[in-house]
Amino acid sequence: MASSEVNDSVQYFEGVEKLLEIWFTKTDGNDKHCDLRKIPRQQLESLLKIVRCEVISFSSNDQVDAYVLSESSLFVARRRFILKTCGTTTPLQCLTPLMLLVENYAGFDQVEDVFYSRKNFKRPDLQKNPHRSFEKEVALLDSFFANGGTAYCLGSPARDCWYLYTLNPPNPHPPQPDQTLEVLMTDLDPQVMKIFTQEGSSSAADATQKSGIDLIIPQMAIDDYLFEPCGYSMNGIAKNGCYMTIHITPEKDFSYVSFETNMPQASYQQLIERVVNTFRPGKVVITVFANKESVAAEFPKAVQQMATVGEELRRHDLQYCRLHNYDLTFAFYSKFPS
Repeated sequence: MASSEVNDSVQYFEGVEKLLEIWFTKTDGNDKHCDLRKIPRQQLESLLKIVRCEVISFSSNDQVDAYVLSESSLFVARRRFILKTCGTTTPLQCLTPLMLLVENYAGFDQVEDVFYSRKNFKRPDLQKNPHRSFEKEVALLDSFFANGGTAYCLGSPARDCWYLYTLNPPNPHPPQPDQTLEVLMTDLDPQVMKIFTQEGSSSAADATQKSGIDLIIPQMAIDDYLFEPCGYSMNGIAKNGCYMTIHITPEKDFSYVSFETNMPQASYQQLIERVVNTFRPGKVVITVFANKESVAAEFPKAVQQMATVGEELRRHDLQYCRLHNYDLTFAFYSKFPS
């Protein structure tokens, strides 16, 4: 997040992340001794070089390993691999070496499901292939996963939209409760964004406390980092294996904040309000995934009742998808006219 792309003498950084989440299983169902966390850190660091980022901080507990990266985050649990990277990173180029590492060290022999998602880029022309267009990303993913997947575009491609690719498979593994909330924010309050600069805060911990990030989900153990001269990343992990992660690009002309968690809650409305009130964005994309086993199973539909969030944000778009194992809701809010 500290590096920037230069084009026509204008410095620009793409805060929007590419989010790759892969669940692994074993064909015979006997995965008791399989564990992605057996992949040596040195091997993960070599993998991240392919993606064009590196580890800058690490935290862990009995359930999950969490890495703060130079461009966002990596979470490794027993069966789930989450790589979230911003800037001009190339996460889809790590698929082949990742599968070899999983086979050689973790013991899994089958991909159970894949979720690749991102908001639309402000400057897609600065991206490396295959990330310059969603069509190219889908083509690569389809070529990699033999039976192919399903691609979605939710929202308005001409304005604010969100892309998703998933395998959408029948689930061979006994389902476990799973849910994910993402809040993707743009046009942020300049006074709030100033906190996430070296000028506005003396340290990452100072920025975390000044902004109120430490109060969003209080039970999280926080690992945070303040970039030079500006930018901020944090991972939070809880003893139950849940995580939260926040990434901030504070520059006024292209400000961006992402918040993500898999913390199970029957309703995320109060959490969304806390996030929005912390950062005061002008535009917000909210996505909610939940499977039938999750306590959040009904919340994707409940978003229909949330016509507003925060003090000024009104909903301009709402779409609902029923995937094979998950329900998904996309909502777009803005304080500007539609």
